[in-house]
Amino acid sequence: MDVHRFTVYDLITRGAAVHGGAPAVIQGEQSISFRELRRRVDALAGGLAALGIGPGERVCLLAQNDAAYLDLYGACARQGIIAYPINWRLTAEEVARVLERAAPVMLVADASTLGVVAGWPERMRTIPHWYLLGGAASPGFTPLAALYRKGPPPPAADVASDHPFAVISTAAVDVVPRGAVLTHANVLAANLTAIAALGYTPADRYLAALPLFHISALGTVLAVMHAGGASVIMARYDPEEAVRLIDRHRVTHVSDFPPVLATLLDAAEKLGSRLPSLTHVSGLDAAPTIQRLHEQTGARFWTGFGQSETSGFVTLQRVTDRPGAAGKPVPAAQVRVVDDYDREVPAGTPGEIVVRGPLVFQGYFGQPDVTAYTLRQGWHHTGDVGRFDAEGYLYYVGRKPEKELIKPGGENVYPAEVETVIMQMEGVSGVCVYGIPDGRWGEAIKAVVEVSPGGRYTAQQVSDFVGSRIARFKRPHVVVFTDALPRTAEASIDRDAVKAAWGEGT
Repeated sequence: MDVHRFTVYDLITRGAAVHGGAPAVIQGEQSISFRELRRRVDALAGGLAALGIGPGERVCLLAQNDAAYLDLYGACARQGIIAYPINWRLTAEEVARVLERAAPVMLVADASTLGVVAGWPERMRTIPHWYLLGGAASPGFTPLAALYRKGPPPPAADVASDHPFAVISTAAVDVVPRGAVLTHANVLAANLTAIAALGYTPADRYLAALPLFHISALGTVLAVMHAGGASVIMARYDPEEAVRLIDRHRVTHVSDFPPVLATLLDAAEKLGSRLPSLTHVSGLDAAPTIQRLHEQTGARFWTGFGQSETSGFVTLQRVTDRPGAAGKPVPAAQVRVVDDYDREVPAGTPGEIVVRGPLVFQGYFGQPDVTAYTLRQGWHHTGDVGRFDAEGYLYYVGRKPEKELIKPGGENVYPAEVETVIMQMEGVSGVCVYGIPDGRWGEAIKAVVEVSPGGRYTAQQVSDFVGSRIARFKRPHVVVFTDALPRTAEASIDRDAVKAAWGEGT
């Protein structure tokens, strides 16, 4: 066993020893202390070990936020099992594709996702273990509560800091969402980065309202836990309930993607709260919404640049430090901006953002070729374009053309995936999908569809068709029709010409 080892499970055991009876996780009327969290993790690890699940094997989670979700993360960390959470907003077909890539030995669902996977235990014989969060049972599923074992736990597995902890799904570049493999060391480096930047202490309370399959929520829960603070768990975000929980538990930190903050401020006004305990909101949002936060509360908005592949932020700042910027590189990351030949470009010149350091992920699960290309020359190539100013602040410019990405409400949507679905519609001979600004969601999806005859479909029909085949958050918000899309000399759709002709509006 490595004398330098420190894992996510070591974080939990340290918390039990240092913080003992202080709350670590709060959900509803249940408050789980650091000591009790370790006991729960050990008990669940005993159940996993009894099933014969061991190091390197995958456990998939398809569930909304729950205290048991965190138990499972911890138990997997203890036994060297890789946690592989799945976005519960995906369709059954999309979930099945993720499972094919993950090749798990267990899937854990909950009541909200049971309809997606009902009947799968009988059909998917390659997955031997099917469990359900909560105490209820369902055909083919065993209650996860039955897996917690009493008595002394089994020996913890020999897990090194550079072993995989979790696979966090990113956008479906090639139809199936890529899985970013984060190691224990990645997570711990991200924790220490957040603690140093935001000053987390045992007095902090985090509202875990974003999904725990996202690095934003999972990373902040672990960082606050590492600092001795507690996380207040919401199954899924509801703005009025969020206000009540913030005021009841004196929550200090909230993560944000549009429209979370705007709806939270609206609900606070309606309920007559100024959210007096709130000190930090971190994420991405529109300038008017951030200004509302600063005017109506005592909290400050923090923003930066980061990805699942970088375990979260690699640049970070208060928005007011340099409006429009994404901050300076954090202490544990080297960040450069380079040209197409990986040569660093001067300040003020746009180029691809590349990152190196202990925050950078291990690679994409089951995709060695993609991993090698992304991590070429010893740097993680993010596919994002940015520029540095003379004082070292990074400014985000956009995605590289070959990696164009749309982010409605913090989710990742690749235009090619939506285009592939729309092309399945009869009479459609071409389509161009791209992102447009949206006041509520930050960014929305627009589709320009080449179809014959004209008037064959309505915009709603196109949107509904997409929503019937892939996750509903990937549906176009705006659809326009044409009898001819502009094309290049090679007969491919000229995306720049489409954007110039049809613009960003409705």
